[in-house]
Order: sequence, then C-alpha cells, then structure tokens
Amino acid sequence: MVKITLEQIKKLRLKTKAGVLDCRQALEESRGDLTKAEKWLREKGIEAAAKKEGRETKHGLVGAYAHHDGTKASLVALACETDFVARTQEFKTLVQEIAMQVTAMAPKDVKALLKQPWIRDESRTIADLLKEMTAKTGENIVLKDFKRVDLK
Repeated sequence: MVKITLEQIKKLRLKTKAGVLDCRQALEESRGDLTKAEKWLREKGIEAAAKKEGRETKHGLVGAYAHHDGTKASLVALACETDFVARTQEFKTLVQEIAMQVTAMAPKDVKALLKQPWIRDESRTIADLLKEMTAKTGENIVLKDFKRVDLK
C-alpha cells in the first residue's frame, strides 16, 4: 500500500477543490498518482451529478460577458437549487466562464453548448463543468438559456 502524504492531499485539494476525505480516497484508489486521482474525482463527481438531475432549480444567476472590442457579447442564465449556492464566488465564476464561451464560440443552442470543449481546457466540455459544480455544491446545476449578440 502506498503512503499518502498530507502534501499530496493538499495539492489535489487545491487543484480540484474536492473535500479532504475525497482527495485521500482518490489518492488511495490511484496509488498516489495525482493525475489518476483527479480523474477518479471527476468520475465520482459525474456519478454524483447524475443522481441530482431532475431536482428543481428555482435560483441562480444571469451573467454577461462582452468581448474586449465591444463587437459581441452574451447573456447566460444558470440555475441552481438555492440562492446560497448562487451567491458563491465559484458559481459566479462559472456563469462568467460560460458567458465567455458563448461569446467566443457562438453555439447554436444550449444542447450544442453543453457538448462544446471548454475554451480553457479542451479535455473538458461545458457539460463537464456543470457536473463538476454539481458534485462540489451537492445541488443540481442547469444551464437554462443564453443569448448572443454580434455586430459583425
């Protein structure tokens, strides 16, 4: 059995924002390999997110992003179960990231957007980001709608 150090747990926690016990378990399952542990956590998060699908989402945020030259912008409506989660910095950042994705990539609808690779890390899709946030918060997170405006 591989000895898991506190330093490994801290490193994985910093990168994934997962709980200490989850990080320890992931490292144990992956025999101390940080890359495999991160993948294990992501898969666990996806499983947890699947269990929360269908739960009512009455709260959330509408966020905007405008391209630096002012020629295109987007609005995104992201919903969650409680206003507590909607007010967190992580949720606000996710709304901003998705709005930037919409502005940059011009998806035709929500379904297409969810399938797109994330512009900051093409190994993950927008749907993956929502599932990861669901796993972190314990709440169902749903992309309700978006609008994009382009002058060109």
